[in-house]
Amino acid sequence: MSELTPDARVAFVGWQMNSKISVLIPAAGQGKRMGSSVKKPYLMLADKPILSHTIDHFEQNSVVDEIFVVVDESDFIACRENVLAPFRYRKVRELVSGGKTRQISVFNGLRALSDDVDFVIIHDGVRPFINDDIIFGCLEAAAECGAAVSAVPVKETIKVANAELFITDTPERDRLWRVQTPQVFRKSLLVEAHKKAIQNGIDATDDAALIENLGLPVKLVMGSYKNMKLTTPEDLRIAETLLGV
Repeated sequence: MSELTPDARVAFVGWQMNSKISVLIPAAGQGKRMGSSVKKPYLMLADKPILSHTIDHFEQNSVVDEIFVVVDESDFIACRENVLAPFRYRKVRELVSGGKTRQISVFNGLRALSDDVDFVIIHDGVRPFINDDIIFGCLEAAAECGAAVSAVPVKETIKVANAELFITDTPERDRLWRVQTPQVFRKSLLVEAHKKAIQNGIDATDDAALIENLGLPVKLVMGSYKNMKLTTPEDLRIAETLLGV
């Protein structure tokens, strides 16, 4: 697993002076499992919307150059007024219109980036507990091999079942990882992967799978069990506990 030491971080910061790093934050989902009339990114967590908490981490990260937030076009006004304007983010360049699927939303974000971007960080808008160690670890790994994702080892035993819900396999737990975001890629590689997916009619739930479809390696970077995606009301209550609300 990739782990960035303090000395390596200094070296990485120096290296990145010649690289442009952009962040895409997909936040266009409907979030029906949250059971709220307010979409997940705009739900309040302590003193600000969940999406604002997420943006904060990249706004404050020393190597991030710019941030693009992908939301449903109907939410542009709400996002500007409630998520962006109150906190005067300097790195947020623009809002990008989301698509019917996450994959389309990310591709729309990629098309908004300038040609001189070297690395792209993809991070879910409703994962507000990301930290710099994970961000730098993923960047370091992506610099080495082109693609890296945050992940944590699976704690539970996993069963594979058939359509009739009978168990067909029990994979070895020590080889199973629960993938998170951030996922970091060389921009040219990720654009190629998305275009290939469109040509082949592939719709994946994460960008790493698109790189895998090219037959290229993706490095796992140790994430954090706190780096949770807020999906249900229970998740929101856990998040409030983590913040000490």
